[in-house]
Amino acid sequence: MDIRQEIEELRSLLNRYNHLYYVENSPEVSDFEFDTLLRRLQDLEAEHPEYYDANSPTMRVGSDLTSEFQTVRHAFPMLSLSNTYSQEELGEWIDRVEREVEHAEYVCELKFDGTAISLTYENGRLLRAVTRGDGEQGDDVTANVRTIGSVPLVLSGEGYPDYFEIRGEILMPYASFERLNAEREANDEQPFANPRNAAAGTLKQQQSQVVAKRGLDCTLYQLAGKTLPYDNHWQNLQAARSWGFKISDKARICHSREEIFDFINYWDSERKTLPFPTDGIVIKVNDDASRRTLGFTAKSPRWAVAYKFKAEQALTRLLKVTYQVGRTGAITPVANLESVLLAGTVVKRATLHNADQIEALDLREGDMVYVEKGGEIIPKIVEVELSQRPADSTPLQYITHCPECGAELVRYEGEAKHYCPNASHCRPQIIGRIIHFIRRKAMNIEGLGEETIELLFDNSLVSNIADLYDLKAHQIAVLPRLGDKSAENIMQSIAASRSVPLHRVIFALGIRFVGETTAKYLASHFKSLDALMTASREELLQTEEVGEKIADAIAEYFADEQNIAIIERLRYAGLQFVAEQREQASDMLAGMNIVISGSFADHSRDELKALIEAHGGKNQSAVASNTTYLLAGEKIGPAKLQKATKLGVKIISEQEFISLIGGEHTTLPQPTATEKPEPKDTTPVQGSLF
Repeated sequence: MDIRQEIEELRSLLNRYNHLYYVENSPEVSDFEFDTLLRRLQDLEAEHPEYYDANSPTMRVGSDLTSEFQTVRHAFPMLSLSNTYSQEELGEWIDRVEREVEHAEYVCELKFDGTAISLTYENGRLLRAVTRGDGEQGDDVTANVRTIGSVPLVLSGEGYPDYFEIRGEILMPYASFERLNAEREANDEQPFANPRNAAAGTLKQQQSQVVAKRGLDCTLYQLAGKTLPYDNHWQNLQAARSWGFKISDKARICHSREEIFDFINYWDSERKTLPFPTDGIVIKVNDDASRRTLGFTAKSPRWAVAYKFKAEQALTRLLKVTYQVGRTGAITPVANLESVLLAGTVVKRATLHNADQIEALDLREGDMVYVEKGGEIIPKIVEVELSQRPADSTPLQYITHCPECGAELVRYEGEAKHYCPNASHCRPQIIGRIIHFIRRKAMNIEGLGEETIELLFDNSLVSNIADLYDLKAHQIAVLPRLGDKSAENIMQSIAASRSVPLHRVIFALGIRFVGETTAKYLASHFKSLDALMTASREELLQTEEVGEKIADAIAEYFADEQNIAIIERLRYAGLQFVAEQREQASDMLAGMNIVISGSFADHSRDELKALIEAHGGKNQSAVASNTTYLLAGEKIGPAKLQKATKLGVKIISEQEFISLIGGEHTTLPQPTATEKPEPKDTTPVQGSLF
């Protein structure tokens, strides 16, 4: 056997073993045998680089080389799905479908909770893997996707088109997620919030070698192309399965709403037994002719909809309520729970917000409580199981004194929270203010994490934000886990913070109720910190978005002699106390109020906010009757979307926004309160999809 033939046979054999292991879950050989064959192939490829193949099984181990992601335009747009949150809403969607399509047939599938991917195959070989991005274009992550065992690098079987795309979801199974977070915690790294974030973060790793170790999976659910073998979705999926793709075996054909609801009700319970995260059911009209009849809205297909499950709940015991002190002195009660598995992660704690919530729930230590995850991320207690309450339980008494410094708590009029008033001598408040000061959206001092700030405080090197500018490298270098290089980087970052603009300096001061947007308005209105410091209450109230509560908080902050002393030290340190004078790019957005929600492909949210202001517009934090546009990205907040729809606020995409300020994108219609988006006059390619 010649070398090339041996290489080809090893590749074919290893591809088969990979498919059996990752897709069929029926391995034929031991790990040792597989690794022996893989090492033989690696050695042969190293000795004979002339036989290089980007789709060799050896590519699954990944590379330690750093790569840059290139932006690639999708051959067929990846649209988003409209969501329904109740069976009543889903029933209305079915009614609309059946008014236009006779004898509609539906395919019901699990809605996987990962990150969307589009795989392109040419002549049976993986050509490219691209993230969803903005639906029109995404990032080329082919090198990373090649490391995922369930993605076929070379197709098997027959009948596949010469060129086509298949879409699906990159997932992180719960087992991989728990292992990864355990490793991150052991290395003092921030754990991922949920498997979806972990999958998305892993897919964007610069080194594919890292991706290969994290245990990602990939399930495919839709084909797109001009020459697909069948004219309906179900048969195309079965064909894709025969070519080696991992297609969910949980999907079903349904012929009535009763069958659809039965499928939903079954998986609403059974999803808890799955080894990967799901958050709903996707219902699609099956045949292509009916899809063409139904068409599209501006953002999503009319022939498919996502039904989102209600947040999963778990019953567990409330062991104890403890209390945390924030940087403003706000007291947050925390429920410490018996460990319980909820939405794929182990939950031990849940926020209780304030005394009113505890009273409303009538919470008592020892109670059995129902916990759910808001947005599948943040645990919260929603109900007490009174039938299991111990006979000797007593009502919970909210604390009256600060758990850190012992100061008597206060509750300001109109406030839900209790506060510790001892701002100058309460450890978590001092540390919290310094941590707020160094954050990216404030002074952006890198290298000073929460633990480092605590070290500096405990070693009497900082006791307020001004002390940061008196630090010396040799003082930092001797602290645990740091050293000369880290100390030098921190000193450089502190020096660079002296050029941070005024609005971020105002935000960094940590004045109660003064967030990023309010800080920008204050900087724009007063032009200098000195003018802000000496402003009267009446002058403060003339500033955009500054009401009585914010005005009082600002006046109270600058009336404190200790704050003034710190500010004078910051002045001496060289911070920017005067606003930059910038030319406005245009007045194209003059008089417009814009709310941003979701994530975007080409710009960060901060960049979009800056563009809005540069063109004369105003950023709003919440949708209101005077909102001009809701600038919507991927995974838009459902509350904002619902309110915008209710108020008739025009919803625009990132591309439409860029067009509005003069970019080369599609023409944006003028906003009206009642206008509804018209469907695009687009004839979809066979199997076109979201």
